[in-house]
Amino acid sequence: MSNAPKERTSLFGLPSFQERRFLLEALRTETVGGMLLLAAAVVALVWANSPWGDLYESVRDFHFGIPSLHLDLSVGHWASDGLLTIFFFVAGIELKRELLLGELRRPAAAALPVVAAACGMVVPALFYVAVNAAGGGQMDGWAIPMATDIAFALGVLAVIGTNLPSGIRAFLLTLAIVDDLGAILVIAVFYTSALNLPALGGALAGLAVFWFLHQKLRVRGWYVYVPLGLVIWALMHASGVHATIAGVAMGMLLRVIPAKGSEGWPTEKESPAERIEHLVRPLSAGFAVPVFALFAAGVSVSGDALGDTFRQPEALGVMLGLFAGKLLGVFGGTYLAARFTRAQLSEDLEWADVVGVALLAGIGFTVSLLVGELAFADAEVAEQVKAAVLIGSLAAALAAAVFLKVRDGRYKRLWEEENRDEDHDGIPDVYERPRGRVTEDAAGRVDREVSEG
Repeated sequence: MSNAPKERTSLFGLPSFQERRFLLEALRTETVGGMLLLAAAVVALVWANSPWGDLYESVRDFHFGIPSLHLDLSVGHWASDGLLTIFFFVAGIELKRELLLGELRRPAAAALPVVAAACGMVVPALFYVAVNAAGGGQMDGWAIPMATDIAFALGVLAVIGTNLPSGIRAFLLTLAIVDDLGAILVIAVFYTSALNLPALGGALAGLAVFWFLHQKLRVRGWYVYVPLGLVIWALMHASGVHATIAGVAMGMLLRVIPAKGSEGWPTEKESPAERIEHLVRPLSAGFAVPVFALFAAGVSVSGDALGDTFRQPEALGVMLGLFAGKLLGVFGGTYLAARFTRAQLSEDLEWADVVGVALLAGIGFTVSLLVGELAFADAEVAEQVKAAVLIGSLAAALAAAVFLKVRDGRYKRLWEEENRDEDHDGIPDVYERPRGRVTEDAAGRVDREVSEG
């Protein structure tokens, strides 16, 4: 038996070359989407509190659709139940990719963000429960402060101009993906109304057809899957399960590994999931999520309304959960994972950097607002909770900006080191091995020789 010491996992270490390329492409789109999300939230707040506030409410509450199919919904509900399905469809693709090809496929690497994300969901929920147990509030909103909004967080990063190293960005993205999985499970299990079993059976049958066409028959063509997807979504909506779950399910049914020929070499340049994600992600980040924010973030910010927000246990629990709960949960989970496993903080970083990431994780917007709508039927409480989500996220964003801005000079040097390519071969020098060889752990496991300059 070998007595060689086991390799330690680097916390916030440099991701693989293939993972870094995917990360940069995904985050570029999410950053633009985050800026649009911020803009939409500001427009909603200004519009709702302007002399045209009644018009905002009229547009948001205007109903249209097909009553016979239980689809006579308000504009706001079309945004949350319909457009957010696109967002969750992309989340489903990301989750499957991470499980099969990304950091989550390796237990040693996955343990860190999974533990951090789990603690970052449980601790905020406990904060909410504790505040409402002491103040006599409603417990239904315990899941509101659990989610991290990666687009909003990246929008904040774009505003403050930080040069976060790829390792931190990869950790933040993986954390948000695990967060999304937790939110999906919570919505499906705890926020499902009375089930319509025939409709649910129809939705599951539609998903089976989707899987068979895509995985077995390898049918291509949007004209097949878009109508089928709409039918699955409508049946899921009618079943009592939140309609966005249909998006997650369809995303996870896509193939994320390119097809291989008889000799084991890939016969596709990119997998169907990757190709579809390239097409759908801009629609999600640039349209679906900002439109949802436009009709979800319009809350009153008058002095009396804000005063009520800070006095109500439901709203106070959400604010403390997002700011303090996320901070303690993500930082504590990361520290415990490093303390009791073979993980070790990257030598280029300090634990203060983990505080910055933990504060960014407290920016809960899209999913938090959605869960808030599902949790409370009382319109007044729902409005206060929306305001609490905005306040808690803003506080977390400002604190994260301060922490990360202080370290921005150090981050800039690390970022420049990551991107240095002195031999101009298209591969950063940090990824080249001593003999000039770089390995891509992509679906095809391609090794290719590079110039030594």
